[in-house]
Amino acid sequence: MAGQGLPLHVATLLTGLLECLGFAGVLFGWPSLVFVFKNEDYFKELCGQDAGPIGNATGQADCKAQDERFSLIFTLGSFMNNFMTFPTGYIFDRFKTTVARLIAIFFYTTATLIIAFTSAGSAVLLFLAMPMLTIGGILFLITNLQIGNLFGQHRSTIITLYNGAFDSSSAVFLIIKLLYEKGISLKASFIFLSVCSTWHVARTFLLMPRGHIPYPLPPNYSYGVGWTGQSKPILLSPLETPGKGQKQEPRSFWSYALSRRFAWHLVWLSVIQLWHYLFIGTLNSLLTNMAGGDVARVSTYTNAFAFTQFGVLCAPWNGLLMDRLKQKYQKEARKTGSSTLAVALCSTVPSLALTSLLCLGFALCASVPVLPLQYLTFILQVISRSFLYGSNAAFLTIAFPSEHFGKLFGLVMALSAVVSLLQFPIFTLIKGPLQNDPFYVNVMFMLAILLTFVHPFLVYRECRTWKETPSAIA
Repeated sequence: MAGQGLPLHVATLLTGLLECLGFAGVLFGWPSLVFVFKNEDYFKELCGQDAGPIGNATGQADCKAQDERFSLIFTLGSFMNNFMTFPTGYIFDRFKTTVARLIAIFFYTTATLIIAFTSAGSAVLLFLAMPMLTIGGILFLITNLQIGNLFGQHRSTIITLYNGAFDSSSAVFLIIKLLYEKGISLKASFIFLSVCSTWHVARTFLLMPRGHIPYPLPPNYSYGVGWTGQSKPILLSPLETPGKGQKQEPRSFWSYALSRRFAWHLVWLSVIQLWHYLFIGTLNSLLTNMAGGDVARVSTYTNAFAFTQFGVLCAPWNGLLMDRLKQKYQKEARKTGSSTLAVALCSTVPSLALTSLLCLGFALCASVPVLPLQYLTFILQVISRSFLYGSNAAFLTIAFPSEHFGKLFGLVMALSAVVSLLQFPIFTLIKGPLQNDPFYVNVMFMLAILLTFVHPFLVYRECRTWKETPSAIA
């Protein structure tokens, strides 16, 4: 116990969850914000003289140019959310936690202030604000993921919990939408988010380490001084104590980045993520078409989508699954004297396969043009996305050395960001030649999602190889 309050590592965990839940991944609540922007006539001049206000169903449904502009902003924002993870991951590895967080705070505060003071006449500034908002948010996430290292056997659970909180922060834009409908201006909401940066600064210096949190933790590890008092040394559990097979031979960053394991993980992440981004970026247009331009129904389903975005409730189950399997395999490894790193890798197979399966179900439901079925689509979407990012972070921490985590995490996100740029031409294809019929696109995506099952299969084969030849897994 630190002082008279919470242990410092518990306070760090809880405030980190609040930070990720309230700020980091707000981009994924984009459909709620688009509804507000349309009501404020952002990019309305692109609609021509035939388009009416948002209360006019025909005007909203027919404004292809306005929908494309919002889709382009989301494409840019989601691209930067991933692509900039590589340089920001390098900054985190090279300059450590405090510098990375101060950069995050600068980007996030600047972005919220820009959005607060934009209007229909300066809507083009959203092309600057949304990428900055996502860069700040992803840096918040990266600096918080290391907190899982403080919790030994529960490391994967904590990592997936943080990713779930990151996903759930999309509800912030829903809150802004609901407040807007109650008369609270967009400007007031985003100024409030800007003021919250003082809390981020305080947490940076009081509750976070200056450097990195190592894994495995060295004996009697301690860090920081905060409102809770001096931190208490954190002791390793027997299963987490470095032992035989726990340490890998030093290898270069590029030897891991060019490995088959990393390449298939990239394919797995890129395909599933592209489908998620396309769905979120085109949801407003999709619902408008399904609802026949009925703005009230569009608003209802937009709210329903946002209300389901509490991935923090389902993401930890993924981590619990991985931790349970890891503990089981570690006990077996200790009896046989085998590599604990290899058995930890085996624990990721069910999570990777389940994520692909959930995404396939999500794509199937989204492909059926029945509006009430979209409630199920929304639920599968948030569970799939929570598992996706939780599995991604947990796999990288298990499959590769911790000293390369920031760079590898950044690289896989950056490369998947390049793939995510396909969402805008796909959206244009649906709106143009396919005449708002996404059937053929959906079929192609389902075939691509089937390809992602190759990744967990290959990891499983590595595990089988390890059982036969323990030295085979590096």
